[in-house]
Amino acid sequence: MQQAAAGPRTLTVFRQERSLGAAADLDLALELLQRVKTGALGPMLRLYRPAPTVAFGQRDTHLPGFDAAAQACRELGFEPLVRKAGGRAAAYHEGTLVIDHLEPHADAIAGAKGRFSFFGELLAKALRDAGVDAAVGELPGEYCPGEFSVHGQDQRVPQHRIKLIGTAQRVVSGGWLFSSVIIVENSAPIRAVLEASYAALGLDWDPATAGAADDLVPGIGVEAVEAAVLGAYDRYASLSDGDFAALQA
Repeated sequence: MQQAAAGPRTLTVFRQERSLGAAADLDLALELLQRVKTGALGPMLRLYRPAPTVAFGQRDTHLPGFDAAAQACRELGFEPLVRKAGGRAAAYHEGTLVIDHLEPHADAIAGAKGRFSFFGELLAKALRDAGVDAAVGELPGEYCPGEFSVHGQDQRVPQHRIKLIGTAQRVVSGGWLFSSVIIVENSAPIRAVLEASYAALGLDWDPATAGAADDLVPGIGVEAVEAAVLGAYDRYASLSDGDFAALQA
């Protein structure tokens, strides 16, 4: 899928300075999708640092341990939510960067799988630009496994690889939302809440696959990763800044 070759593109970048709350942040993404598909908003990126959240997949809610998993999240300071997209539980907090990419598209379903591949590679390139040895591909035993997850490799211990980016997509008639979560800083609370959640759900996984970019490149921060992501997106489209407050008006 040659997304970048599809003709001139523009994206308005909206930086959300603070979380609206775990549930409100997710709800806003779906509201923006409705506005983009109708033409009320144009193609856009929304970037923000979320409140501590564990986003469960729909399948998780059918497991007998779901209530216990949700309670474990609350006890560890994370809000449990159920997202519309598939997959298993994923955790994030203020040390992560969420990117919501929305575009109108007459036949959004047709390019769905290609988007996972294309934007996975784009984001892996962004991490490499920021100094992280990153590549696309599912790790054995990773949480919320996905074919197009982005992982990082420890250059000092090459066999140590950790998941750094999970992606999800929602497609509706007239548009699509591609969401990416980059784990940049402070992986210990994320690993702890995932261990508690997956144990309660009775799901097997390898906790060694949970980490953050600063586990591999000490000192790297969200600001540096955001700059690299925007640099990578600048090769995909012409970027302009938008006023996030106007989205809520």
